[in-house]
Amino acid sequence: MPAYADRVEAATSTTARADGRGDVRAAASARTRALVLLPVAGAVAVVLGLTFTGAAAPTVVGDPGAAVRWGLPVVETLAELAASLTLGALVLAVCLLPRRVASTAPARGGARPRPDGAFAPADGSAYARSLVLAAAAAGTWTVLALVQLVLTYASVAGRSPTSPTFGDELALFVTQIDLGRTLLSVVALAAVVTVVALLVATPTGAAWAAGIVLVALWQQAQTGHAAGAASHEVATQSMVLHLVGAAVWIGALAALAVLGGRLGTDVAPAVARYSVVAGWCVAGVALSGVVNGVVRLGGWDGLTTTYGLLLLVKVALFVVLALLGLAHRRRTVPRLAQVAPAGRWLLWRLVLVEVAVMGAVSGVAVALGSTAPPVPDEPLADTSPAVLVTGHPLPPEPDLAQWVLQWRWDVLTASAAAAGLVVYLRWVHRLRRRGDAWPWGRTASWVVAMLTFAWTTSGGPAMYGHVLFSAHMVQHMVLAMVVPIVVALSAPVTLALRALPARSAQVRDDVSRGPREWILVLVHSRWGTFLAHPVVAAVNFAGSMIVFYYSGVFEWALRTEVGHLAMIVHFSLAGYLFVNALVGIDPGPTRPAYPMRLLLLFATMAFHAFFGVALVGGEALLVADWFGLMGRPWGDSALRDQQVGGSVAWGIGEIPTVALAIVVAVQWTKDDERVARRRDRRVDREGDTEMDEYNAMLAGLADRDGGPTR
Repeated sequence: MPAYADRVEAATSTTARADGRGDVRAAASARTRALVLLPVAGAVAVVLGLTFTGAAAPTVVGDPGAAVRWGLPVVETLAELAASLTLGALVLAVCLLPRRVASTAPARGGARPRPDGAFAPADGSAYARSLVLAAAAAGTWTVLALVQLVLTYASVAGRSPTSPTFGDELALFVTQIDLGRTLLSVVALAAVVTVVALLVATPTGAAWAAGIVLVALWQQAQTGHAAGAASHEVATQSMVLHLVGAAVWIGALAALAVLGGRLGTDVAPAVARYSVVAGWCVAGVALSGVVNGVVRLGGWDGLTTTYGLLLLVKVALFVVLALLGLAHRRRTVPRLAQVAPAGRWLLWRLVLVEVAVMGAVSGVAVALGSTAPPVPDEPLADTSPAVLVTGHPLPPEPDLAQWVLQWRWDVLTASAAAAGLVVYLRWVHRLRRRGDAWPWGRTASWVVAMLTFAWTTSGGPAMYGHVLFSAHMVQHMVLAMVVPIVVALSAPVTLALRALPARSAQVRDDVSRGPREWILVLVHSRWGTFLAHPVVAAVNFAGSMIVFYYSGVFEWALRTEVGHLAMIVHFSLAGYLFVNALVGIDPGPTRPAYPMRLLLLFATMAFHAFFGVALVGGEALLVADWFGLMGRPWGDSALRDQQVGGSVAWGIGEIPTVALAIVVAVQWTKDDERVARRRDRRVDREGDTEMDEYNAMLAGLADRDGGPTR
């Protein structure tokens, strides 16, 4: 790989002496083979993996037949690759591919330099094709997901699809069994993506379609190894991160290879932007892979099993992919703009090597999913009430030490907190490297916010919030009141707008959207403006608590991972919008006058007090078949604990509110002082024209009334 870029340069000089049309045909042929190599490599890898593990061997009882035993893993591999290509093509349309030229005139810092020194405006012709490619991949995914559904039922039921009653049994499977309903939802979502990708034509529409794909991948993550009841949530969340990271990484590169002939002058910026995204995908796949390996292997001895050896093969292929990507980023991407279009056929041929390895990784992953891990997928032997209700053993009686020491990692939120720290600190470093200042207090606020967020979602509040209403209220109030205050004081949006390069600096001489453009779109969109309005933010912040706790949403958040994650996102975002409207630094809302801010704050404080008092005096237990069935040998009764939770809502809710009121008062005072100083400077410079005009008005009134009164 060190000679990778040199080979590209050699190809350029050779092309200059050879017939360019032959090289262009070679490039087109290499790109066409991307659609063949990816599924073929995946299918071959899964067959070899199944042969090695023996996972496709005939079963003694209920054997569905060789076609099902071998066909299901192959179809599953092809379906995952189709889903990856769908998501990858949509990601290209969302933020990577230039869409159309904003201006053909060469502007300073705008158009891209060509090898001859002239300026080449963005092409943009590949953008529309990326959406067509996404629709075609989604249609293929729909068909494969439907076949996977049929073969999955045949496998779990031990029935051949040719059985006379197979159709009736399949209907019951997709309507009465969770696995069947989940697989059917994936088919339906893939079909919806097919239609949406054909209808949309903008990055916003592509983002909505990509969101649907993410929902389908979340559903798909529910169908893999549960890794035992005790680790089901960790395994599922890590699998979601693994599937999404791998899908974007594999799918976007495959889509670039297929669309290479349409990229034209856009090839260099498109590949450079993809390289950044791929780096984050590598980190996500590596982290989630480690978590999955630890959960499923159960220890170092697990590596000596058939499953462990196959996992080592997957790790080796992953390392090869990561090294290829690193070579691209360091050697190829910086020189790609100087390579003549006809000479880029070597780039696409070498990309095909990556695509083939990616297909092999996907096949090995499916083979792993078809092989029993060392940690069996068996329910816990513990049949205590807490395990039966929550799926987790009851934690010890809470005290100050336990609130600090008890942890059950939430992979998604912990990863989000870690990524937030890395990105924010990199932005600060970028500002200081170019000579711009950024207050250290804002950086400290962000670090505190991310650490507090991680502890609240994975530490003591998360552990005890699952079994105690009072602890759940602690988690809720910290997420909605404490974390948003320090986030607002750290001004992450302001930092992003200053640190992220603008369109011209990113060589975005088109209307594509990078991170900075997406932030501006979200801040200034109709929904963003509406939700950030101070009154709307206050109503959302206070009113959503009533809707959440006195409806079925609360139980949904307790019983499902999706509901729990939705609760975290909603109340964290609602709290940030409310605090930012009052004391924030970030752009967005049109902030009211300071008296109105205090009025909104005190109204919210009164609502919190009312909500807390209602819980303290309440005699009806919320979600009684959850909190009332824990069988705790320690602590208060469930109803008494709920009343304590009302006190928590009142107390924790009021303390940050008072702090906010103090901040608003201080800002009000400083604003008055700034206004006074500006007026004094104007008076020193221009004279006190306002006072002179006022005295003149009084003098005029006196003259009109016949002189001064004695």
